[in-house]
Amino acid sequence: MLPSLTMKLQVSTWLMACVGVLSCVQAEFFTSVGHMTDLIYAEKDLVQSLKKYILEEEAKLSKLKSWASKMEALTSKSAADPEGYVAHPVNAYKLVKRLNTDWPALEDLVLQDAAAGFIANLSVQRQFFPTDEDESGAAKALMRLQDTYKLDPGMISRGEIPGTKYQAMLSVDDCFGMGRSAYNEGDYYHTVLWMEQALKQLDAGEEATVAKSEVLDYLSYAVFQLGDLHRALELTRRLLSLDPSHERAGGNLRYFERLLEEERGKPLSNQTEAALAAQEGVYERPVDYLPEREVYESLCRGEGVKLTPQRRKRLFCRYHHGNRAPELLIAPFKEEDEWDSPRIVRYYEVMSDEEIERIKEIAKPKLARATVRDPKTGVLTVASYRVSKSSWLEEEDDPVVARVNRRMQHITGLTVETAELLQVANYGMGGQYEPHFDFSRRPFDSGLKTEGNRLATFLNYMSDVEAGGATVFPDLGAALWPKKGTAVFWYNLLRSGEGDYRTRHAACPVLVGCKWVSNKWFHERGQEFLRPCGSTEVD
Repeated sequence: MLPSLTMKLQVSTWLMACVGVLSCVQAEFFTSVGHMTDLIYAEKDLVQSLKKYILEEEAKLSKLKSWASKMEALTSKSAADPEGYVAHPVNAYKLVKRLNTDWPALEDLVLQDAAAGFIANLSVQRQFFPTDEDESGAAKALMRLQDTYKLDPGMISRGEIPGTKYQAMLSVDDCFGMGRSAYNEGDYYHTVLWMEQALKQLDAGEEATVAKSEVLDYLSYAVFQLGDLHRALELTRRLLSLDPSHERAGGNLRYFERLLEEERGKPLSNQTEAALAAQEGVYERPVDYLPEREVYESLCRGEGVKLTPQRRKRLFCRYHHGNRAPELLIAPFKEEDEWDSPRIVRYYEVMSDEEIERIKEIAKPKLARATVRDPKTGVLTVASYRVSKSSWLEEEDDPVVARVNRRMQHITGLTVETAELLQVANYGMGGQYEPHFDFSRRPFDSGLKTEGNRLATFLNYMSDVEAGGATVFPDLGAALWPKKGTAVFWYNLLRSGEGDYRTRHAACPVLVGCKWVSNKWFHERGQEFLRPCGSTEVD
């Protein structure tokens, strides 16, 4: 009983530790890299638990092998002369003892469930595992990075991603999983790209669990959905050559052949450009809801930045003392112009490494999926175009929060009394926030009546990012890259109180790295004498 009790205590202690690590992050791991790191430690604990189980099973098997060898030698001898063997009283006693005591003890050994501890650990941890939503979200994130940074599936599969320091490759089964995730979302464009990659690796001789016929089944239907009837027919014939009894493929073949006959009867002028392009094996990425998608993604790649030589001449660096604020006279901040109109500035050494780590430490347990306000209902909801987790910190949470708030007030010359709480955000896998305005354009926002609109944004970069993650302004052609300890500031409203639509901006997908930011939104109320109104609508 004592060994069993010891094992139960060890399992109980281990489970408590696991719950402590993962209890605050039960879902949506893909939306926060900071939370995904907890999975590393959870998996490490599982590996240790599995190794312990294997050692116990090996020790058990070793005992069984030893007993079997001993009994084989003994029974060979006794079976050769049964009467003579049991005629010896000692042999007779030992035979009775073995069958009455030793073999039942061996039965108990065989029935011992060494897996109980491991299964208990795994069962408890499973409730904190990533969900189907996480796997789908992670697949979408890889596809988002693929599109934004123009990475082909082969590059991603080989792990050739700029800025990475670890080698990670995708197997055939991984590529198939990517394609299937896209297929389940009705995204045939990415289905084709990833099923083609899986097929390419299978054709190269890579071993996989998934059969080539299954890949061809998805691929043939996806290319058909993209309008490539000839290739769908070709792939279906290849599928049937591998699996002649495939019923769906047989039906598809007859259907495709009939459609092809009808297509041949049409004049060439009646065929759409998309269909003609598809016949050449070129598939266009579908147009989506974002009108400035191409400009936005180009800026994320560092392309199309409109920082001309003429504009550069209007950008300067200086020491900033916040309108001669006493706190900044002795130690002014380094200020650099990032853009001239609208004016966007960057401040250096705004937060120390110690302050950053403390704020991250306070924020991490509070992180929750970032939300957006539904433009029709005004209700806060999650959205695919904002992939991150955020938390809101009050000054009472820690002295460092109050200190950072005062610093932002001194730098900007604006009061924080009517500002929003300090928001801390951690971007997840492919984390992004597509083009948006910080100021509200909705009359039903209750805060507009009391604090006024969001006058200005102060954005602190709390980490460096190896690749991606820029803050871009599509209408301006501006791109600002994260640099730990720096902050950028701009006004969202003109002096007239009207929204400055040029400030529409976005957080580009994080390609490699872990992006942490914090921001303060200053509101109009209380700033009347700190930033006086202009005399015209465009001031």
